[in-house]
Amino acid sequence: MMNEILRAYGLNAPDFIKPFGDGLINHTWKIEDEKGSFILQKINTDVFKHPEYISENIKAVSGYLSVHHPAYFFCTPVTTQELNDLVYTHEGCFRMYPFIKNSHTINVAENARQAFEAARMFGELTKLLAGFPVDRLKITLPDFHNITLRYNDFLKAVMHGNQARIQQSSSLINFLKSRQHIVAEYEQLKASGALKPRVTHHDTKINNVLFDHYNKGICVIDLDTLMPGYFISDVGDMMRTYISPFGEEEKDFLKLEMREDYFTAIAEGYLHEMRNELNEAELNHFVFAGKFMIYMQALRFLTDYLNNDIYYGRKYEEHNFVRAGNQVHLLQLLIEKEDRFQAITDRIVFSEKTTQQNP
Repeated sequence: MMNEILRAYGLNAPDFIKPFGDGLINHTWKIEDEKGSFILQKINTDVFKHPEYISENIKAVSGYLSVHHPAYFFCTPVTTQELNDLVYTHEGCFRMYPFIKNSHTINVAENARQAFEAARMFGELTKLLAGFPVDRLKITLPDFHNITLRYNDFLKAVMHGNQARIQQSSSLINFLKSRQHIVAEYEQLKASGALKPRVTHHDTKINNVLFDHYNKGICVIDLDTLMPGYFISDVGDMMRTYISPFGEEEKDFLKLEMREDYFTAIAEGYLHEMRNELNEAELNHFVFAGKFMIYMQALRFLTDYLNNDIYYGRKYEEHNFVRAGNQVHLLQLLIEKEDRFQAITDRIVFSEKTTQQNP
């Protein structure tokens, strides 16, 4: 299987091939050859039903950036000898990227400066694509951040799921039902036109940024979910995954916290690029983005638990129950900090505006 793929790229005798990274969706290998170093990925077609949509989106965005922002580094796939950027075999669908020398990824933000730089990188990409006709992009993962669908799936699971687990989860269920207004607010924002459709990454974990030796951002990677969306998806995912020192797997919820300096770093980094792109309503809902994303993830984890772990799977019996409780606790912490965080956002917005008026 591997030999067939490598021959398509003109690689006959690589020095070595080994698994690379810890991604959960696609299988990834690093390959070293006399021609250079490469990253080979097998696209999970159970998740991404149309890999060609990903390819078309990347080509369209790359073409736009090469014309309008030629200095911007946008990492694109390596083409085969027949100039294709996808290889199909009986084993599945594969693609290859150049390995960026002197680069590394970070799985967990170790300091606020890293959080700032990652947020700035994601904001810069969205800003540079502000003129791109977003309706040209294909939907690579339908309903990925459709919180209304997730809430309805949650209600169905509460009615028809595992009865013992439903009883066990009663306090989580009641809490999530009591915060249904987050869904209603999202729908109202969409209906009012306050949320502008933009080219959105949708998966802004910090390990989707390549850093150099000085922890300066090189480029944004993992573009499978680059598609039309709203800024709250990108900002919300950063808030969900950068601010707390412990992630969704942590069982001791007392270790979770909303670190103000990390929130400030996200807001400063993203708004440094996006201050003039976001409208007033969006700026006023900057913190809402975090509530939106954390609440939706709590819904998804608990729904899966009530449905006997058919989507995320589990490493132990109550894995998704713990994940859901973790995200519920994180949401509670954010709600406690909401006014403080919005005040920080307002200060940053004012500071960016003043700086631009008085360079």
